[in-house]
Amino acid sequence: MRNKIAILVLLNSFLLGSCASKKIKDASYLAPSKESTIAVPKMNIFVPRNSKTKQLPVLIFVHGGYWNSGRKGTYDLLGRNFAGKGVVTVIPDYTLSPNTDYNGMAKQIAAVIQWTKDSIGKFNGNPNGVFITGHSAGGHLGALAVMNPKYGIDPKSISGIILNDAAGLDMKYYLEENPPTAAHNYITTWTSSPAKWQDASPIYFLDKNTPPFLIYVGDKTYSSIKTTNKRFIDALHPFQPEVKVIPLNKKHVPMVTQYFWPWSNRLDEVVDFMKSHLK
Repeated sequence: MRNKIAILVLLNSFLLGSCASKKIKDASYLAPSKESTIAVPKMNIFVPRNSKTKQLPVLIFVHGGYWNSGRKGTYDLLGRNFAGKGVVTVIPDYTLSPNTDYNGMAKQIAAVIQWTKDSIGKFNGNPNGVFITGHSAGGHLGALAVMNPKYGIDPKSISGIILNDAAGLDMKYYLEENPPTAAHNYITTWTSSPAKWQDASPIYFLDKNTPPFLIYVGDKTYSSIKTTNKRFIDALHPFQPEVKVIPLNKKHVPMVTQYFWPWSNRLDEVVDFMKSHLK
């Protein structure tokens, strides 16, 4: 009975979202590579239907999964629900470890951001109202792609970053305490170089130009995520003293699945944050 109810709820949620949004499936943000046999990742775009506004806010969602798993299609409900709130939502795939490392992933997320800045106007999105969000590893990659200057994204061009139980915000600190092993492809993802661990850590690129943050952390999440977010917000406070972690009474995975329900208060909270920081 419980399973039937859950299926009905998901179906109703999907149907409601479908009525309110249009899905553009497998849009390209990278040029095909002749040298690589690995499939070029693509993205899904969720556009509000029947909106009279031609300059809608834009949210790029980066999925998590230990940097070695996950796919964009899992998050269709999230995309549809934000589109139902009047937000053009971009959900990319990206190449996973062991087929690339953190640097390759961050380059691809930066490419998504640049594509969005250049082309989202075709979908009624506002290129000057782009926000980045991500769960777990996705929070790390979204923040890193914006904050590390080597990826070429001007942080002042991004209206805000929403971290959802983000991992990896200070990989240098974490890997010094827990050297990378073959588990979860961590050696491939992070290498064995402390200099690269620092290069991979958004915490070391905070400055006065860093976009505004909205930060969620689960009360029942992993201790490493609690630690990295505490270190990150302590380092952020000299530049954004008003920011506080919003704690939620959830484990790690429910921190993102809460956005699968159209009645979630978090949807409205994120949209309100976006509206208050539109450029």
